[in-house]
Amino acid sequence: MRGSGGIVTSGREHGRSARHGRDRRAERVPGPPGRDRAASDGPGVAVIGGGIAGLCAATALAERGVRVTLYEREGSLGGRLAGWPVRLADGSAATMSRGFHAFFPQYYNLRGLLRRVDPGLDMLRRLPDYPLHHRSGLRDSFARVPRTPPWSALGFVALSPTFTWRDLARMRPGAALPLLDVRVPQVYERLDRISAADFLSRIRFPDAARHLAFEVFSRSFFADPQELSAAELVLMFHIYFLGSSEGLLFDVPAEPFPQALWHPLGRYLAGHGVRVRTGTEVTQAEPTADGGVHVVAEGAGRRFDAVVLALDPGGLRQLVAKSNELGDPSWRARIGRLRTAPPFLVSRLWLDRRVRADRPGFLGTSGFGSLDNVSVLERWEGEAARWSARTGGSVLELHAYAVAPEADRAREQRRLVDQLHAVYPELHGSRSIDQRHEWRADCPLFPVGGFGDRPTVHTPDPRVVVAGDVVRTHFPVALMERAATTGFLAANALLARWGVRGQTLWTVPGRGRSAPLRWAARLADR
Repeated sequence: MRGSGGIVTSGREHGRSARHGRDRRAERVPGPPGRDRAASDGPGVAVIGGGIAGLCAATALAERGVRVTLYEREGSLGGRLAGWPVRLADGSAATMSRGFHAFFPQYYNLRGLLRRVDPGLDMLRRLPDYPLHHRSGLRDSFARVPRTPPWSALGFVALSPTFTWRDLARMRPGAALPLLDVRVPQVYERLDRISAADFLSRIRFPDAARHLAFEVFSRSFFADPQELSAAELVLMFHIYFLGSSEGLLFDVPAEPFPQALWHPLGRYLAGHGVRVRTGTEVTQAEPTADGGVHVVAEGAGRRFDAVVLALDPGGLRQLVAKSNELGDPSWRARIGRLRTAPPFLVSRLWLDRRVRADRPGFLGTSGFGSLDNVSVLERWEGEAARWSARTGGSVLELHAYAVAPEADRAREQRRLVDQLHAVYPELHGSRSIDQRHEWRADCPLFPVGGFGDRPTVHTPDPRVVVAGDVVRTHFPVALMERAATTGFLAANALLARWGVRGQTLWTVPGRGRSAPLRWAARLADR
């Protein structure tokens, strides 16, 4: 199989390292060949965007001797994983962020970035489980589910109260076969024009299990399943469940994002000569007649040899609209059609009492109105644990995804807390020592039929490359790992132009794991 970064080969052919995970079928993607470093007076690159994609691109380029300037309009690095200091009502110093993120072991390239500053990944902590709880009382767990397919699927059915053997027998096997042989981009060719909700109905996936399992994946995109492309849902199922033996349990940072991740990485980049300009918005990027790119930030322009656009969909649309000569008309039109997912709410509560000792660190919920999950931060984050030990309280985080844009925000915030009390009734009557509410609407929407409009790493201009989780690629990646992978691919595209060796990447297997099931899926597709 050939991907956009080179030939994909089995991990076994090139040896394995524990740092690439446990799955012996993980695939190694060599970077472009070339000399080890750029010349001392080598090219200069502007990386626009300091989230995961931009940080990966900046890292890969700087390590090869490229002169990098990293622009980030916010005051700190991290993008959607940024954090910032706050002072609580009790005088405590704390860190607020845009919310919990799960670092799955399948995120090979993101974890490779983090290993630059923490080779053992001691910054991360494995959660023992993340139960999925429905208001009816049904609850699923992943703690005892086998990690290796097909035993993972069979184990889930054997252990799940919501997905029984009877439910499995009622499913339509012919319609469900695309789950068993997922390849990119073929999965988009087959399923991009149907919604995730319609696909689940087509295969007769049981309603209770749909809420407790599949919607966890679809709502990770901050989207209603009626709007989400089925191809994205099926790809997620492959990455986490049927295509990988890494398992469904995940890691979380042991301290807030800035302290655990971005401050160390910022120092690493500075040590490689990267100029990090936070709080600086790029307003224009135009090709120049001498083969460069003119980048304007804070009213001042500077010439670079190339640029990496590592922006969220809204930021990318805005920059392209203001840069009249960037790309060609067809590319610019496709960028203009990119859509942003509905708003989401992250509420952080510092309470005067603790939740019950048996409450999990993370709980997915369904049937509780807009509440999608609850995190008990002192179970795994050091800062919250220290506050809890000192005060006797709990630090909780509540998420509500895909909120109606016209919703009354103050009312939604109150409803979210009321829904928390329905999930954890011991918190009735508790007092909030402080609470913070973050509303954002900057995640990409992957709508039905929208795959063709999404940008690739390459653009009509070889001086300009794009990275981020909105970017389409031939690799089976999603969410944070798609951002990391496309960031490295963007760097590789530029390094290849200059004859410099690129970054080696890893992915989960690029097709279904069972040859007979792959054959059956291809037969059904004829």
